[in-house]
Amino acid sequence: MPTRLIKFKTLAGALLICLLFSMGIGTSSAQAVIPLYPGKIPNSIKVPDEEKENAAHFLENVTQPTLTLYLPGAGKANGTAVIVCPGGGYSALNIIQEGFAVADSLNKLGITAFVLKYRLPDDKTMPDKSIGPVQDAQRAIMVVRQRAKEWHIDTARVGIVGFSAGGHLAATAGTHFTSSYIDNPQQLNLRPDFMILVYPVISFADSITHMGSRESLIGKNPSKQQIALYSNELQVSSQTPPTFLIQAGDDGLVSVKNSIVFYLALQKHNVPAGMHIFPKGQHGFPLEPAHTNWFCYCANWLQENGWVK
Repeated sequence: MPTRLIKFKTLAGALLICLLFSMGIGTSSAQAVIPLYPGKIPNSIKVPDEEKENAAHFLENVTQPTLTLYLPGAGKANGTAVIVCPGGGYSALNIIQEGFAVADSLNKLGITAFVLKYRLPDDKTMPDKSIGPVQDAQRAIMVVRQRAKEWHIDTARVGIVGFSAGGHLAATAGTHFTSSYIDNPQQLNLRPDFMILVYPVISFADSITHMGSRESLIGKNPSKQQIALYSNELQVSSQTPPTFLIQAGDDGLVSVKNSIVFYLALQKHNVPAGMHIFPKGQHGFPLEPAHTNWFCYCANWLQENGWVK
């Protein structure tokens, strides 16, 4: 087939996906809120549930982790699932803009989505706050694979998307999967099959990290070993999942160098990776196509890599 025709078909597919997204075609709804753990939550201290929504509509004081299930419309599911990790500096969760809205948009691509309300690290609620969020991410992957038949999901098509500090969590899930932070008696695969990281915190190195996220997760005086462990560009291997990174060059909150160092690490280990850097957009850009069209770039990457037909 001529190269020109291949490029035309790819472009046409991408434009169609973006058109469907902008028109809002397709229906979906949050079907259920699922407690992440059926019994005692691991690595937890029993405290009153003080979860609340702040003035910016972010969730604070999250101690009871859940998955909110978004199913595509009837006959639309394509077997791909994505776990959505909202950001918020590991001190809150932007669960509406970076959770529910994203899940609804993924549904329009035929993807079954799960919004992860993960525990926010706090010494008052966890013996080891540094592993609380990744425990919840691994548990979410486990639950999706355990119940894949029920939700018509292919267990080899389970991805993860994360925003800002949620991008750090998603990248941790994609680089630390050989270590099980939760009980896994069935030895289920805890590796996500692909990652989408949107304006992510990646590194905990002093020079480029988002210090608020680092301090929330590993404290104000972390050891060099902790900093290295959670600098996910240092944890990349040839087994790291294929990844798409997206950020704005003028991001004033999380340095774009985070995306760049992770992309270079993926390249070094021959992991398939894509990246798009907008010249402008700042941090936390919204879904609306009029802003950056970032979701269209993600949708195109998903299509090109066979996760979306």
